[in-house]
Amino acid sequence: MENIVFNLFILLAERLGIIMILAFMLVNMRFFRNLIEKRTLKSQIWLFVIFSLFVVIANLTGVEISSSKEIVTPLIITGLPQTDSIANTRMLVITTASLTAGPYVGMLVGLVGGLHRVIFGGFSDYFYIASSVLIGYLIGVLGDRVKKNSLYPSSFWVAVLSLFAELIQMAFIFAFHGFGLVKLIFIPMILLNTIGSSLFIEILRTYLSNERQLRAVQTKDVLELTNKTLPYFRHGLDLNSAAHVCHIIKKYTKFDAVGLTDRVNVLAHVGAGQDHHIAGEPVITDMSKTVIATGKEKLAHSKEEIGCPHKGCPLTSAIVCPLQVNKKTIGALKLYFCEGREMTVVEENLVRGLAMIFSGQLAIGITEQQTALLNEAEIRALQVQINPHFFFNAVNTIVALMRVDVDQAHDALMELSTFFRSSLKNGQAKEVTLEQEKQHVEAYTKIESLRFPNKFTVDYQIEVPNETLLPSFCLQIFIENAIRHAFKGRKTGNQITVNLNRKGANLAISVSDNGSGIDPQILSRLGQEPISESKGSGLALYNLNKRLINLYGTSSQLKVLTSANGTTFKMTIPLKLAKKAN
Repeated sequence: MENIVFNLFILLAERLGIIMILAFMLVNMRFFRNLIEKRTLKSQIWLFVIFSLFVVIANLTGVEISSSKEIVTPLIITGLPQTDSIANTRMLVITTASLTAGPYVGMLVGLVGGLHRVIFGGFSDYFYIASSVLIGYLIGVLGDRVKKNSLYPSSFWVAVLSLFAELIQMAFIFAFHGFGLVKLIFIPMILLNTIGSSLFIEILRTYLSNERQLRAVQTKDVLELTNKTLPYFRHGLDLNSAAHVCHIIKKYTKFDAVGLTDRVNVLAHVGAGQDHHIAGEPVITDMSKTVIATGKEKLAHSKEEIGCPHKGCPLTSAIVCPLQVNKKTIGALKLYFCEGREMTVVEENLVRGLAMIFSGQLAIGITEQQTALLNEAEIRALQVQINPHFFFNAVNTIVALMRVDVDQAHDALMELSTFFRSSLKNGQAKEVTLEQEKQHVEAYTKIESLRFPNKFTVDYQIEVPNETLLPSFCLQIFIENAIRHAFKGRKTGNQITVNLNRKGANLAISVSDNGSGIDPQILSRLGQEPISESKGSGLALYNLNKRLINLYGTSSQLKVLTSANGTTFKMTIPLKLAKKAN
C-alpha cells in the first residue's frame, strides 16, 4: 500500500511539473499578465478560456487507478472505464482560476473540469460536476475576502484555501467511493495540489512584482531625462536641439548610439556609427525610413534588420520610435547597441516612454513657436499658454510617487501626456467642445490631486450636450484659479462646482468654490488687467476675458461674485454645437 502511495506521489509530481511549465510559459506572456491585473468582463472571459484548457489538460494527464487499486499510466487518458478512478491536478487549476479571476470564473472552470471528467469517465461519477463547481465558487469568494487590498491572498492563505479545496473534494470522493480510494490518493493529492497552487500564485506574484519594478526604473529614467531635455525641445526639432538631446540620452543611458531625425535628414547621431550617420545628411537606414513612413515603431536584432548600407557599421540591434505631433510623424528617435548586446524589455520601454514624452515636448515647442509667430487677430495672441511651473511641479510629484506607488506614478505620467496633447490641440482652436474641455480639465485635476490629496473635489452640473462649444481652456482656468487661490490654509472640505445650462439662445457658465473669497482691492481689477501679486499675476483670467470679448462681445465678459463663503465666476456666451463630420 505504501509503495502504491509513493509511486502515485511521484507520478502526480510529474503531472504537476507539466502544469507548472505551462504556467511559467503563460506568465511570460504580457497578454496574460494584463488580464490578471484588472477584473473586467473581457479579461474574465479570456481567463475562463485559458483555465478551461488547463483543467482539460489536467484531466487528460492524470494517473489512472484501476478497480484493483493498481496504477495505470498511459501518456494521455482518452477514456476511463467506469470502474476505474483518476488522480490528477484538476483541483489545482480550479483553485488558481478562482484565486486569479474570482468566484464566477472559478465556478465556470470547475463546471468545465467536472463535465470533462464525467464525459471521458464513461458518464459516471456525476458528483465531480457538483464538487468542482462548489469548490470553484467557494475558493473564489473566500479568496476575495482574505486578500483585502492585494491582488492575491498571502502565501499562507493560498495554502490554506488550496488545502480546503482538496478536503472538500476528498469528502465527495469518500461519500461516493468509500474510504479505500481516499486512503490511496489522500496524501499525494493533498500535498501536490496544495504545493502546486501555492507555486502557481507565487509565480504570478513574482512576475507582477518584477514588472512593477521595471516600470519604476523606466518611469524614473524617463522623468530624469525629461527634465534635462525639455529646454531644448521647446525650441523645436533642429540640428542644435537634437545634438544636445542625443548627448544627454547617451550620457544617462547605456546605449552605444543615439540618433534623432526629422522626416528626411539625420539631425544628430552620437556614439558608434557617427562616422557615417552624419547630421544634416539624409537618413540611410531602411529601418528608420520605414518607421518615418508608417509611424510605427520597429525593433531590430541584426544588421540586416537595421538595413544600414555602410559595410563597416557596428550597430547590430536597435529600436526606432516615431516622434509624432497631432498624429503626424515629424521624425524618429533611434537607439542602438553594438555586437554582443541585446535590447532588454526595460530599455525598450524606456525608449517608448522617451518618444512619447519627447513628442509632447515638441508639441509644446511647436505651439509656443506658432504663438510667437502669429500675426493675426488679437484672439490668437491671447491664447492660454501652458505654465511651465505646472509641468515641473507635476514631474516632481511623479518622482516622489515612485517611492510610494509605482502604478500611480505610471498613471500620472499618462495623465501628464494627455494634458500636453490636449493643450496643443485645444490651444490651436478658438473654441472646443465641452467633451474636449472636460478631458483637459480631468487630466489637470488628476495631476493636482496627486500633489494635494483629498484637498478638493470637482462637481459637474451639466445640462447641455457634449458637442456644445466653449472658449478653449475656460473651465480649466477657473478650476486652476480656485485650487491655487481659494482654499488658503484648508487641506480638506474644498468644493468646486461647474454649472453649464441653457439660457434661451445662450449658454450660461458658472464655476463656484466654497473658499475664502477674493480681496476687494483685487476684485475690481480681476480680468480687466494683469495683477502683480506674489501668488499670481491674474494673466490667465485677463487673457480669457479679452478672448471672450473678442469672440462674443462685451455682454459675454467675466462676472465675479465673491464673499467670505466663496467665489463664483460667471459668463454667458451664444449656445453653439460642433458640426458633425460627414
